[in-house]
Amino acid sequence: MIRQTTPEDIPALIALAEGTEVFKPLEVVALREVLDDYFAFEHEQGHRSLTYEHRGCPIGFAYSAPAAMTDRTWYLYWIAVAKLSQARGIGTELLRSAEAEIRRHSGRVLLIETSSLSHYEPTRRFYLKHGYEQAAVIRDFYADGDDLIVFRKRMLSP
Repeated sequence: MIRQTTPEDIPALIALAEGTEVFKPLEVVALREVLDDYFAFEHEQGHRSLTYEHRGCPIGFAYSAPAAMTDRTWYLYWIAVAKLSQARGIGTELLRSAEAEIRRHSGRVLLIETSSLSHYEPTRRFYLKHGYEQAAVIRDFYADGDDLIVFRKRMLSP
């Protein structure tokens, strides 16, 4: 079941992100800050956080927000599924729910940023499979040899 994230979910979502073995420690720290800020004030600014719950336990989440100073452009900042629950359609359900939420708020374009490192290859294939186009590459963005790859999908017709 997909539902709105609650403050009680934070420890489980942090553990989930760590358990994927994809995110760097610095990114996990940032996630904690993002979720704390979400409940403090960001949800009032249009940010959205969805949690996928199975048998009372969070096993996935997606976090999106409108991009400042744009005309209805959004970012999907986080999407993660517990390692043991991956490749079962949960990420697809979360992505579709996040996209639907963005459309409900008249989101026009959705951007997703990820890394070029080899262990992100399944992530990049996931976005392509779901209709995203690779819109940009910024070389050596995260570190030497670790490029920023931006995916884009139109949410509403022009």
